[in-house]
Amino acid sequence: MLSIGTIVMGAADVRRAAEFWGRALGYVPREGEVDDGWTVLVPSEGAGPGLALGRSTTPVQEHPRVHLDLYVADAAEQEAEVARLVSLGALRVDWDSYPDDPDFVVLADPEGNRFCVIDSTHG
Repeated sequence: MLSIGTIVMGAADVRRAAEFWGRALGYVPREGEVDDGWTVLVPSEGAGPGLALGRSTTPVQEHPRVHLDLYVADAAEQEAEVARLVSLGALRVDWDSYPDDPDFVVLADPEGNRFCVIDSTHG
């Protein structure tokens, strides 16, 4: 049986991306330190997929084919997490594909990679 072990994302500045995602998710560098070209972050406690960050010079996709969905318990937690992530350096994305009553908020990390914060109790 297959399982997701690591999610890989490109970053122009691996250290900046690792700082953001480490603080956002409570992850730490698997090898104990961050490399300029490649770093794998893992949960500091418990199990979960790793997040690998590799140096990339390709442009960020405005409408990416693959992105992270981060789930929260309810609308209040969604609002709090979006505010926390913005304080860490994420940006709100002016998303042109929101439905009438969205359960998600689209953000971009400091590298411009899009991700969503989803209210898991919505609708």
